[in-house]
Amino acid sequence: MNKMCEQKIGFIGLGRMASAIIKGIISSGFMPKENILGFDVNQDALKYGAKNLDITPVSSLEELMSKASIVLIATKPFVIKNVLDEIKDKVRNHLVISILAGVSLKVYENNLPNTRVVRVMPNTPALISEGMSAVCKGNFAHDYDAEFVYNMFSKLGKAIYINEKDIDIVTAISGSGPAFYYYIIEKIADAGKKLGLDYETALTLSAQTALGSAKMMFETPDTPEELIRAVTTPGGCTEVGNNVLANSNIDETLFKTIKRTMEKAKKLGG
Repeated sequence: MNKMCEQKIGFIGLGRMASAIIKGIISSGFMPKENILGFDVNQDALKYGAKNLDITPVSSLEELMSKASIVLIATKPFVIKNVLDEIKDKVRNHLVISILAGVSLKVYENNLPNTRVVRVMPNTPALISEGMSAVCKGNFAHDYDAEFVYNMFSKLGKAIYINEKDIDIVTAISGSGPAFYYYIIEKIADAGKKLGLDYETALTLSAQTALGSAKMMFETPDTPEELIRAVTTPGGCTEVGNNVLANSNIDETLFKTIKRTMEKAKKLGG
């Protein structure tokens, strides 16, 4: 594992998610910035990587493939065929890591025969070492490859191993999930503002309450139902709010949100 950490990793695509991963890798000490290369067809993104991420930019995929033994693909899913066409003759026992939604291991293995591939679904809180990542291993990847990727993304928050058949659900829950939680936090803050608080105060209350509630889930053995009961006094304020939620269609709305996001993830790689 230590030897793999000493190898160079090349990022194909330097968008927001790649930037979050790079910053997390460097800040956690998992890999030095000198071992990280980046390529992006967008020159502004490439310049950002060199200046703000302080990594080594390369001018072509050929250069990246020749200098890095680990390749992390972080492009848009719809350009993956072009990327694979360009690197397929340059793969020489590389470990390929993919963070693309909707692009299956089979796509990589059909285009890059016998290549070691590990697929990951991360999320943007990796930027502050509070990410959630799901890792699944391809047919030709070794256990130590998956362990390396698992350990790398564990430095960015939490990581789990999953079966690839479940990754589109993971994409909906944790990959896209931060946006859904931001929306809920914002709407609760909006309610506070409408009822008389200034917005910044309401947003602080809402966001910190969400953070504390999530940490309670991890740091106590209680189930969500038990935690709800612990906050709820019979006949009290929380019970009234619980009843509003129970009598709304919020369950259906959240299920529909996750289901449609999952369906979109399935289509992205097509």
